[in-house]
Formats: sequence, structure tokens, C-alpha cells
Amino acid sequence: MTSDYYDVIIVGTGPAALGAAFHLTDAATSLSILMVDRDRICSGGLLNDCKQNYSYPIGFAAENWTREEAERLLPLVEEKLQPVFKEKQNVEVYQKRAERIGVSLLDVRQAHVGTDRSRLLIQRLMSELSARGVHILLEKEVTDVFDDADWSGITIAGAEKVRGGKVIVAPGRKGFSFLQRIMERMGIGCIDNIVDVGIRLETTLNNYPIVNDYYDPKFYFPDGVRTFCTNSGHARVTIERYHEFNLVNGHAFSEEQAGNNLVNFALLKTIGLKDPVRSGQQMAVFLGRLAHEIGGGKPLMQRVGDFRMGKRSTAETFNNDLYSFRPTCPVTAGDLGLAVPAKIMRHIWAAMKKLDTIVPGILHPSTIMYYPEIKMYANKPSFLDRYFRVSGHLYMVGDGAGTSRGITGAWASGIRAAEGILRCM
Repeated sequence: MTSDYYDVIIVGTGPAALGAAFHLTDAATSLSILMVDRDRICSGGLLNDCKQNYSYPIGFAAENWTREEAERLLPLVEEKLQPVFKEKQNVEVYQKRAERIGVSLLDVRQAHVGTDRSRLLIQRLMSELSARGVHILLEKEVTDVFDDADWSGITIAGAEKVRGGKVIVAPGRKGFSFLQRIMERMGIGCIDNIVDVGIRLETTLNNYPIVNDYYDPKFYFPDGVRTFCTNSGHARVTIERYHEFNLVNGHAFSEEQAGNNLVNFALLKTIGLKDPVRSGQQMAVFLGRLAHEIGGGKPLMQRVGDFRMGKRSTAETFNNDLYSFRPTCPVTAGDLGLAVPAKIMRHIWAAMKKLDTIVPGILHPSTIMYYPEIKMYANKPSFLDRYFRVSGHLYMVGDGAGTSRGITGAWASGIRAAEGILRCM
């Protein structure tokens, strides 16, 4: 049975929520804590393949983090996640190539669990929290959050109300619309003018051999384009459902699984919106729906060879007679030029040409471009303090609240919120 009151209520069970819960129970074992999630198992990057970056600024929103603050908390994240770090080699060689053409390659400490083993990590973390006395309520959707003169707390499934001394809302990227609704109702100011739009590339290991030296290379190109979420070993492109449309993403299994000789990664362009379109969410929904319609209800894919010749790809383009590999994600063959805004595509294509200079092979005609890959973590509440407090007893953290862009940054955000709560107790 759920109690009608907890010292702290945490909405979500992703990295930000876990970071807060572990830090609270480390510091104050007597606190009563409730975690609520609509899903059956912990969501977010932990459930995918659990890539972890332990070097600032990767995963940290620059407006909310300094290097000193991030590096203070990253060891606490590492302590709980217990990562096995990936070895790197020849990074300086690639960095020198990149610098000559105006591109940056960051040297990042990284770990990777793999989709086949991520649930084991999640089970360990959740079991430990349960052993500490945290009440975990899964498959229950929080439909509202309150923080007013009468009480603070949450509403579950539109009916059950649970009061809390403090409330941390950490619903992740998929919870961006939920957060916006709460902020609008409570009159919490926010900025929603940033969105990341891009494509996911899939090619053979021979065409992107840098992954043999550096698992998830972080390239930063001119015009706000960057590489994101590189997968190799046994790597696959996947479909994610977002409300009325589908997006693409990627993941990889652990090294224990046999490889498929493929690599996939995203090229994302960060877009800052101004009048009259100021909402990153609105922009993302518009582009997602457009691709959905053009793709007949599915994302789009196109071979680089067809794109360079200015013609659409067809189903026949993806058979083994023409190229050495078939797509790992069954989407619609077509023409990305009909769905991707011209300026975004121009900047992404320029980045691809630079990347092919640094790591020759990525522009092989067989390389597949999938679209859309869109990251909607653009809600940026007006925080009242450095602990991500948005009203008297309410905190908002994680990718959905714009305090992070990845597992480690989200976990650290949860720690900061927990630190703020502990100061008040």
C-alpha cells in the first residue's frame, strides 16, 4: 500500500531520479521516499544500452554547470554505476586531422553496458534502493504535481493523491510535454527554444574504423552539428514512438554478443529558435509529423549514393546484390530532401564531408541515412537556486528539464537536487 505522505516523492526512475534517491539515502537513512514511474522498468538511457560519458562538458548543459561542479559529482556517479571504462588509442591522430579542417574531437572517458545487460544493471540499482527502504511504485502514471499553500505532492492516475515534503520531477526526454503542462499550470517560467534535429547513419565497420580506437567519438563541427550516440559491435538502428510519430535511435549489445560488422551514429544540429516560432517542442512535432506523412507512417532512409545523385532510394536499393549490408531498421526508402529542412540538411551534409576527410569511408555509397532523429529536451525552467528548485518544494531535473543531456549528467543533476533538499532538513 502507498502511504498518503512521504518526505520526498520522486517522479521517474531514470538516471536523474536514481541519482537523487541514492544521494538522499546515503545521507539520511530515516527519510521516507517514494519513486513513481508509469513504465514497468526503469526508463531512459539506462534501458537502452547505457552509454556513459565521464568527461565534462559531455552530458552537461553549459548554462547550469561549470567544469568544477561536474567534476565534483562525477566520482559519485561512477561510485554507483561502477563502469568498466573503454580503452582508447590514436585519439591524437584523429584530433590533428580534425583541427586542420575546423573540427573538434573531444577525448572522453566512456563506458558501455549493452542493451542485453542493461536490465541487470537496472535490477541491481533498484534492488539496492528497495533494500534501503525506498518505496518504488511502477506502472503507475503521475498525472499532476502540486506545490501550493495547502500541500505539495502528486496525483496518480488522475485520482490518488499523495502528499510529499519535497517533490522531484525527473520524467526524462519523453516527459517534456508533461513538464511543460505542469509549468504552464503552476506559472513556472521556462525557455523552450532549442531542439536537436538530425539523421542517423549506418555503415560497415570498414567505413568507420575509428570505433576500433574510440568507442563513441565526440566530433563537433561548424554550424552547431555534432556526432552523438555511436554504436558498434552488434549495433542496430531502432524506432522510438513519440506520440503521433516515430523517430529513429540506435543501440548496441555488449561485447559478449557476436558482432554484425555494422556501425551507427547520429549527426545532430542544434537549432536555436526565435520569433515567430519559439518552441523547440512545436518544431520537433512539426518535423516528426512531416516525416511520418512522407514515410507512410514510418521514418525514412536513403543511401548516400542515391542522395549524392539527387534521386530517391527505393526498396531495390537495399538488397544484397547492390550493397554489402541490409538496413537493420525496416523503415521507408525514399528521399530525405522532401522531409529535412534545406538549411539543416546542408549543414549536416557539410559535416559528413568533413568527417569523411577525418575518417575516410563514411561517404561510401552504401551508407544509409535515417531520418528523423530528434532530441526533445528543450524545457528549461526558471530555477530559483542552484539545486534546480522551481517553486517552494518542487524540483525539476534531467534531460526533460534541460539540466542534462545523457546518463551521467542526469544522475549528477539528481544529486544536486538531493543536496538542495538535504540543506532544508
